[in-house]
Amino acid sequence: MKPFSANGKTKRTKARNATLLNLLGTPGLGSLMAGRTAVGIAQLILAVAGFALVTIWFCQTMSSYYGQMFTEQTEHRPVVLTSLFIGGGIFAVAWVWSLFTSISLVRAAKLEEVSTLKTFAASGAKLDESKILSALAALPDWKREGQTIARTFGFADFPAALKFVNAVAAIAEAVQHHPDVNLRWKQVTLALTTHDVGGLTEKDFALAKQCDALA
Repeated sequence: MKPFSANGKTKRTKARNATLLNLLGTPGLGSLMAGRTAVGIAQLILAVAGFALVTIWFCQTMSSYYGQMFTEQTEHRPVVLTSLFIGGGIFAVAWVWSLFTSISLVRAAKLEEVSTLKTFAASGAKLDESKILSALAALPDWKREGQTIARTFGFADFPAALKFVNAVAAIAEAVQHHPDVNLRWKQVTLALTTHDVGGLTEKDFALAKQCDALA
């Protein structure tokens, strides 16, 4: 089973950050950050090329104006707008391209999250003894107590412990599988079982792994 994890939230955040960087920063950088290397490089090259041409136009314009201000030149030199139009057009192409890439990243993150949640929800069959022992072997910090697994997490202070509880709550709400939580100053004890089936399922061990990762 592919468990729901903080990766779903991470991928949404990554897609959002890539979109902001693509559209409000430099087209292509967000695509590179999200792992779309070839596309990102192409978008970045276009964006840099377009910006360079616009910069050339700007320098030519300023040079013409300053030339008239500090010299006795009376003849007005027309500024060629070709580099402005071409540069602006190239940059616009890079921006629009990065927009479509950003939309694709956001959609992919949402689809993966939905798929993961469905997989998680479908894994509710009660595990037999051999599977429970095998799953526990991969979670050495968790202890079995009948049809429940539990672990106590230690933190530096109360705010850190509370932050952990809130993070666990966010994941539990997303997958609709809630642990019993006991918060005591710098310690948090979590207990997991699947009440619907009266025992331990893959849901419990999947969520336990994610709680370990959060800690």
